Order: sequence, then C-alpha cells, then structure tokens
Amino acid sequence: MQSMPVQQFLDELASAAPTPGGGGAAAIMGAMGAALVSMVANLTIGKKGHESVEDEMRAQLAASEALRARLTAMVADDVAAFNQLMGAYRLPKDTDEQKARRSEAIQEGLKEATRVPLACAKTCAEVIAIAQRSAEHGNLNVISDTGAGVLALQAAMRSAALNVYINIPSIKDQAFVASVSQELEALMTRSLPLTDAVYAKVRSRMGG
Repeated sequence: MQSMPVQQFLDELASAAPTPGGGGAAAIMGAMGAALVSMVANLTIGKKGHESVEDEMRAQLAASEALRARLTAMVADDVAAFNQLMGAYRLPKDTDEQKARRSEAIQEGLKEATRVPLACAKTCAEVIAIAQRSAEHGNLNVISDTGAGVLALQAAMRSAALNVYINIPSIKDQAFVASVSQELEALMTRSLPLTDAVYAKVRSRMGG
C-alpha cells in the first residue's frame, strides 16, 4: 500500500472495493500535511536570514518526518482493521457457542477499527502543533505551504474523527466508548482552533 503509485491508489479509492476508504484517505491527507511541514523546514534550514531558527527547524524536520512515516503506515493499518472486522462478521453462527465467539470477535474488530482512526487524529494533532512553529519561523518564500499543510491536517483529523463516530454506536463496551469519545473531543477542541490560528498566521506573514 505504501509503495502504490498515486494514480493506482486513487483508482482503488474510487472503485467499488471497500478498501482503501475514508480511513486510508485521512491517513494520506495527514501524511501530505506532514510532508509540507517538512518541506518548509527543509527550505528554511541553511537559508540566509534564518540562522537563528536553524536548530529549531532541524528538530521540526525530524519530528514531522517521523510523524509522516507513522501516518503513511496507517493506510495499511486501516485496511488491516477493516479486514479484521469483516473476518469477524464472516465467522459461523450456527451454534450458541459460535454466535458468542462471533459477537466477541465483532466487538474487538469494531474497537480496532476505532483505535486506528483515533491514532490518526492524534498524530495529526502532533503535526499541527509543529505547524504552528513553522508558520512563525518558516521561510517566508514557502510559508504558503505551511498553510496548505495545516489545512490538509485539519481535513485529515476531521475525516479520522468521522471514522471513529461511525463505529462507536455499535460498540457495547460503554467504558471504551466514553474513553474514546472524551479523548477525541478533547483533541478536536484543542487542535482545530489551532489550525485556524496557523492559517491566520500564514496569511498575516503573507500580508493578507
């Protein structure tokens, strides 16, 4: 999945096949956002007039690249979680014992299909925090790419959240549901306004 050409990925995303789907698309959007943050760091390091922030940009680059790799890997994680859930639904249900085993497997599959997009949203939040510093100190000639990156990250986070929301109504473990819901809402409350602040900072530095 990670080495798939872009056109092939898009063709498969558009097809009737269930994977890749919205969860994989969210991870790719997040990875693109992280890549743009990395780009700004790369084009700030070593540039005249940015010597005072070079160490910070190097640290930012290392962090954004690690997060980009994590998000890229989540495309395959999303497919694996979907396949686990579909496998659970296909389990036999002829006897009470089989029904109980199938129900348990479905519930665990739903939880995994919730954990993966939650992890995606959390990782996007980490990159958004980095983008805030990028907007403040990145090379002005490419600062628009910080803005584009944070918008991609916002879309990725919202998309990942939708993949959480669609699963939790079917999960019977209410403690799990409450924990996930609270964590996601706190994440969104903290990070989404930050994306708006980053975008505003970029526009301000561009003279807008």
